[in-house]
Amino acid sequence: MAPPPPLVSLQAVTVLQGGQPVLQNIHLEVRRGEALRLWGPNGGGKTTLLRLLAGQVAPVAGTRTYALGGQLQRSAVQARRTLRIVGPDAEAFYLTREWVQTVRDVLLAAFEGEALNLWAAAPEALTRLETVAAQTGTAALLDRDFRTLSHGQRRRVLLAAALMPSPELLLLDEFTDGLSEGARAELGQVLTRLQASGVALVLATHRPEEAPPLPWRTVRVEGGQAREESPNPAPTSAHLSLPHATPHSPHPLVRLTNATVYRNGHRALGPLSWTWQAGQHWLVTGENGSGKSTLARLIAGELHPALGGHIERLFLTSDLLSQRRAHIGLVSAEVGIRQRRDWTGREVLASAWSGTEGFAPDLTPAQTAELAQLARTLGINDLLDRLAEGLSQGQLRRLLLARAVLHRPRLLLLDEGLDFLDAGARAAFCALLPDLVRGGTHLLVVAHRAGDALSGLTHHLHLDAGQAAWAGPLGSDSAHLQALP
Repeated sequence: MAPPPPLVSLQAVTVLQGGQPVLQNIHLEVRRGEALRLWGPNGGGKTTLLRLLAGQVAPVAGTRTYALGGQLQRSAVQARRTLRIVGPDAEAFYLTREWVQTVRDVLLAAFEGEALNLWAAAPEALTRLETVAAQTGTAALLDRDFRTLSHGQRRRVLLAAALMPSPELLLLDEFTDGLSEGARAELGQVLTRLQASGVALVLATHRPEEAPPLPWRTVRVEGGQAREESPNPAPTSAHLSLPHATPHSPHPLVRLTNATVYRNGHRALGPLSWTWQAGQHWLVTGENGSGKSTLARLIAGELHPALGGHIERLFLTSDLLSQRRAHIGLVSAEVGIRQRRDWTGREVLASAWSGTEGFAPDLTPAQTAELAQLARTLGINDLLDRLAEGLSQGQLRRLLLARAVLHRPRLLLLDEGLDFLDAGARAAFCALLPDLVRGGTHLLVVAHRAGDALSGLTHHLHLDAGQAAWAGPLGSDSAHLQALP
């Protein structure tokens, strides 16, 4: 008996973006039940390849053939209804809506192959919802507004949405970014069971070592080309020693007093009393939904404490929005989503000094020279004249990191800031940090991975259910992290 045809077959396929080829002469087959892993540098074409498989972009040359539901066809209609990419771009759709979309709405819409839930759910949809919510651990989130979830919780919900139509193929884009170690292990088991049941998996990742232990076939995607190639061993993180930051003032930088933040009626953080002293660099850890991102956004002034709580930014002469933006650099998933506009990379960077987004007053000659120098140092010259909305996640993150440090902020808040970066881009950015610290910048790093924690951090705040489970000096070895409550 002849083997069944591949779920998706790409033969000599080329894809254009902005008139330029981003994938060229791609030959690839995805067979039922297989595990395919895509890796390669930022901008190599991994996400575009996922979108091609999902039917979201069309080839301009070559042929794409589907065998979904057992029927051979070149039309992408069935793929568009049953295949979803679990990744940051899907998050952006819901985070930019101006109305409440509960997790229940997101899942029920996905069952019908839609983005929005516009009608009463059929009994079979409700039955599937119950099954998938239990399978992915999202039952407790069903009535929450998607926009108020943590980054890791959103990733979990998007996996559930992708499973609602019982797909034959699951497409994952940097799936492990934003997930705590426990969540990675738990959802890795979900993926393992799915693959064992015959569902094919395609995972695009810069961290192949975090993929669940499956019989992966690995394809390197670089320069718009794809070839089978095993990933290199993960490079050992270079030891980064942050110099001691001489306090500019005997007063604290930031002080929280009984601060509580609510989002959509849900307590996302607090009550929390915590002080960030001059000379300290903080690591913030905790499970998904523990309040880490909310804390970073509270410090940056994007969120505010409820009545009875206070935040003092004592390093500012006047706590105005313009002052906060001029002296704080923030990198987060939300900041990235707000840049998905027709802004060029140069406009994204130039907005650093004014604290705006996407536009800025004319730069001085000195600022123009500094922008050009930093772009050369980080290797992002080729991104300056490209539109942010057309960049890969890794390319956009490189711009946002440059924007966050260009004006040499007093506080630099990295909320999973190194996500989506290849090893070279991570190393290039981290090499900037010692000089920034010597100039008076203080770091707060939200991280789930020990390798992203940076070895020069001095203090550690561990959050549990929005409150401080531990706060104090950071130990010099991994035993400190392993002993957390």
